[in-house]
Amino acid sequence: MTTPLLSVRDLQKNFGALRVTDGVSFDVYPGELHAIIGPNGAGKTTLIQQLSGLLPSSGGTVTFDGADITRLPMADRVHLGMARSFQITSILANLTVLENTALAVQARSGSSFRFFRAAAKEEGLNREAMEALRTVNLADRAHRLAASLSHGEKRQLEIAIALACRPRLLLLDEPLAGTGHEESALLIDLMRKLKGKHAIVLIEHDMEAVFALADRVSVLVYGRIIATGTPAEVRADPQVRSAYLGEEEAA
Repeated sequence: MTTPLLSVRDLQKNFGALRVTDGVSFDVYPGELHAIIGPNGAGKTTLIQQLSGLLPSSGGTVTFDGADITRLPMADRVHLGMARSFQITSILANLTVLENTALAVQARSGSSFRFFRAAAKEEGLNREAMEALRTVNLADRAHRLAASLSHGEKRQLEIAIALACRPRLLLLDEPLAGTGHEESALLIDLMRKLKGKHAIVLIEHDMEAVFALADRVSVLVYGRIIATGTPAEVRADPQVRSAYLGEEEAA
């Protein structure tokens, strides 16, 4: 394989005496979709918050494109090429779909544009925002209020906002959570389209989607990675089946 785009080594996060991530190590390569799976309470969302810079780490290192970013705040990581979606949608409901996406373009570009006053006048921001919306199949919703979107469309919008940051690495935190069958299918198709163009770290509970999309999978249990490999290797791993997959597949 080529040089990893993201390298995580011995990453830890403590909340007082509680250690939530405990010596986590894995690599993500350019264009790879790397899924992180595990039971509730395994530390998956804490891990993605550490990777994005939303939470400081208690130990270990995060290296992105050869640079140590362990102590960089989230905004600096975005400028380097990392962007994330959230487990709970974080869009601005009273702005349009286009305005939400153009805000991300503005933040990335450092535009002095007074966004809330004159969105239609900033053609450069809107042009880039529309490109991101076309990628996620929301161009026809551009001038609707974000509040009017379905739950699945809001997840698509979150990914558009992340794409507007021009990321080399996308961090997706349970993008299928709360979606129906048709919405999930659309989001899976979207992730399949993004795979290869961007490196992706995907946290997801939908095992059918994970095994259909992922190039490699890491299994997080009680804050530790117990296995990393291809979907077939992970599915066949006795330790993984005992700790997690056996219960999931029986459900």
